[in-house]
Amino acid sequence: MRYISTRGGIDPISFTEAVMMGLAADGGLLLPDPLPSVDSATLDVWKDLSYPDLALKIMDLFIDDLSNKKLGVLINDAYITFNTPDVTPIVKVGKHYILELFHGPTLAFKDVALQVLGNLFSLFLKESGEKMNILGATSGDTGSAAIYGVRGKDNINIFILHPQGRVSKVQALQMTTVPEKNVFNIALKGTFDDCQAIVKAIFNQLDFKSQYHLGSINSINWARVLAQVVYYVYATLKVKEQTGDEPVNFSVPTGNFGDIFAGYIAKQLIRPNIGRLVLATNENNILTRFVLQGHYAKSKVIHTISPSMDIQVASNFERYLYYLYNQEPERVKQAFMFLDKKDEIIISREERAQVRRDFASASIDQASTITTIRDIYKKTGYILDPHTAVGVAAAERLVADLPKGPTICLATAHPAKFPDAVSKAIGREPERPESLKGIEDRSSRYEVLPAEVDAVKNYIVKHAL
Repeated sequence: MRYISTRGGIDPISFTEAVMMGLAADGGLLLPDPLPSVDSATLDVWKDLSYPDLALKIMDLFIDDLSNKKLGVLINDAYITFNTPDVTPIVKVGKHYILELFHGPTLAFKDVALQVLGNLFSLFLKESGEKMNILGATSGDTGSAAIYGVRGKDNINIFILHPQGRVSKVQALQMTTVPEKNVFNIALKGTFDDCQAIVKAIFNQLDFKSQYHLGSINSINWARVLAQVVYYVYATLKVKEQTGDEPVNFSVPTGNFGDIFAGYIAKQLIRPNIGRLVLATNENNILTRFVLQGHYAKSKVIHTISPSMDIQVASNFERYLYYLYNQEPERVKQAFMFLDKKDEIIISREERAQVRRDFASASIDQASTITTIRDIYKKTGYILDPHTAVGVAAAERLVADLPKGPTICLATAHPAKFPDAVSKAIGREPERPESLKGIEDRSSRYEVLPAEVDAVKNYIVKHAL
């Protein structure tokens, strides 16, 4: 398996090189070439596997430069940190199937991928004798999950940018109360899009990236997408055992397009078992506007009760555009040059029809999010976090547009991470898991910086390995 750039400017590279490179050297994103697929006989074997064993089978299809034994060890080490052997259990809540992705150490779906990625980094650095300075941006959950994936590990420092005051209090404390000396938190005076743009700008400065051995943990790193493919397959096989032969639909709350793109890859892998993907957004609905209108246009970021989705520039969108453009890297490159100049990408009528075949989409406002949390709780006693509620609300709104068959809603975070929103909906805060109890009493440390590339670079220079 070789990896190529969406912009066509690099020679094919190995999986190990792709993980360590993060963002492609030509500014594009890395993808496997070709995409694998499996037959029904393989799925019959897979349906009885444990989650870690299934992860090994799927990831091994995309990796040919890491032994099956080593890959299996690091996968098992990643998921032993979860509080259930199912890793991502599926529960029936009323008429909904809920895929719970919040059983890892930071109570968010990012743990599923970042525990694996942290172990990959640790293994590759140990074998090469090199050091790495990880640089990432977070809209809420990526930062803490990445930090927990590499905290205390040798040969790694991690620098995480988050938008000051624009993540939940619990999300901020999960990052800034980690005491290990290899962890550096930066509260940026700006939005998540500012954080993400600065990270991408620094990675595009190839001399600086090389000199300071920068690595990426954001979903621009292919290993994160790959690890997330697994739970789509796992959930599909488990639910189809209960419901029969119809394809399974998924409703995915998303802002950065990474989680739903993993679903797109899973669909190619096990077609025709996955039906349609519901792309659920909050008021920051650039992706919904793209699906419905064929127009990808930046707008002002709106601060909402689902802050991990408060994004206007979806970094993984480029990967999907590559396939929409029939794997023509020059078209992708030109599209993003136009986006930089005009703040928009417009696709053809035929391409718009293809997007609508791949995705259904709805934008859910904050009032509807609160109502959904309240209604589900009253009917079932189950508490949704606000991001998951966006996905559930979108699935309900679009039920007539989906193929016959069950729909699985992705629960991307534990509700205790968003006590204010939950309290507004049901009149009380959700019970805190043990890991969050007393978090406000822990010592917190972070650096406040302006939203400027040079300010962040200077901070990295001062603290890099």
